[in-house]
Amino acid sequence: MDERIQKVMDNLSKNRMKPYFAENREELYRIIGELVKNDKLITSGGSMTLKDSGVIDFLLKNPAYLDRSAGKTPEEVEEIMRKAFISDTFLASSNAITEDGELYNVDGKGNRVSAMIYGPKQVIIVAGVNKIVGNLTEAKERVEKIAAPKNTVRLSCETPCAKTGECMHCRSDARICCAYVTLAQQRVPDRIKVILVNEELGY
Repeated sequence: MDERIQKVMDNLSKNRMKPYFAENREELYRIIGELVKNDKLITSGGSMTLKDSGVIDFLLKNPAYLDRSAGKTPEEVEEIMRKAFISDTFLASSNAITEDGELYNVDGKGNRVSAMIYGPKQVIIVAGVNKIVGNLTEAKERVEKIAAPKNTVRLSCETPCAKTGECMHCRSDARICCAYVTLAQQRVPDRIKVILVNEELGY
């Protein structure tokens, strides 16, 4: 573990978030398995990190996990997303994590960031070391030049950034950057767990 990662973990602790470091995916699955072993309802937000890392496949083996793909209609999918707020554990990633131990996220509908803030008993953030940035200015830049444009392409959104490769601060109906949330010091100690994985994952 290098000094930068250790600094992030130390500052996450100071911000009352529980940090973990996974050297590989097997260690990542072991940590998650231990954290959710007594759960009756597990949910997750949309995340390329969870998909790329194999966490979604790992969770699908757990009968307590409710995946939004179980919804057959838009109404059923919406209902599944709402159940995140009463779940034992909600898993997601973060668009950026600062060296000061802050989680920076930008969301479209807001279901992901709102569940991070309140509702689930436990929130597990899984993030590759590529998500680490120096400060909130760099976090915003990372979203505008990397995360948001790539996600609009993936989701086939008709937004300017899907074509230009960077945020144009548009007012498109398909805009995915609607809610900007910084999670700093937490009121409930260790409710949020952050697992840093020693590889590049997601956007």
